[in-house]
Amino acid sequence: MNVSGVSASVSAAPRRAHVIVCGNAKGGTGKSTFAMHIAVALLRAGNRVATIDLDTAQQSLTRYVENRRRWVRATGIAVALPDHRDVPHHAHDAVSEGATFAALANALAGVDAAFDFVVIDTAAGDTFLGRLAHRLADTLVTPLNDSLIDLEALGDLPPAGRGSPSGSGYAQAVAQARDERRRADGRLLDWIVACNRVPVTAAGEAKIAPRLRDMASRLGFRFADGISQRALFDELFATGLTALDEFDGRSANSRANLAHLAARQEMRRLMDHMRLLHGKPPMPGSEPQAGATDAAITPAL
Repeated sequence: MNVSGVSASVSAAPRRAHVIVCGNAKGGTGKSTFAMHIAVALLRAGNRVATIDLDTAQQSLTRYVENRRRWVRATGIAVALPDHRDVPHHAHDAVSEGATFAALANALAGVDAAFDFVVIDTAAGDTFLGRLAHRLADTLVTPLNDSLIDLEALGDLPPAGRGSPSGSGYAQAVAQARDERRRADGRLLDWIVACNRVPVTAAGEAKIAPRLRDMASRLGFRFADGISQRALFDELFATGLTALDEFDGRSANSRANLAHLAARQEMRRLMDHMRLLHGKPPMPGSEPQAGATDAAITPAL
């Protein structure tokens, strides 16, 4: 099936919901973590949010939502929950692509009219569903570990001092999605690369920063700080919680967590950079309250 033809038919349909896609050809960068946190941030700002999991093999976002629902049942503490749906797994062949597209269409059915935002999590690699999702995106968020290996996933990196990076692989796929979206309905895709901080030497950081700036200029993305508290985010996944959740102490084994506060600030900065909450009420807890503790209480993990 021609991905351009089917995606153009979806892109050109009347749209109301703002579609946010979390995508990267490389795995292990935190796409599902970003998807859930973005969804919760939007929900807490009073928006109606749907989430769709297109990673039919791993289904990390689906498991995250299920863990969240389990937390609510176990504790009786209400937390913001998106309206979630996933796409069933199909074999990767030409015959199944029709069924795959139909499954995505079913997941999207009614979403535009019923929700303000749709957050889509995609699988690593080059997949049919991933290509479709990128052509639907209004905002694309690409989590990226702060390393030369991950930068290579965006484009070819020449030896230092021997030219500038060129788009290939994933960056080329994004460029194609942008072009098709523009031709389909005139909309422009806003691409944000969120750089997760990983331990690097000073020499390594000196190599990464200028290349990232050059790639942003040449490939057409904005870059923002991502996350550094990876261990905490992994623990939150197991309970279904996010760094943005606040608790009132009713749960057993709860305590303040400085790493949680740092993670919360990271996600707030990302949301500010995405510019999706302008004109909306501030995210709950975004300003310190007199007499409050350092933050929300998070369960001991």
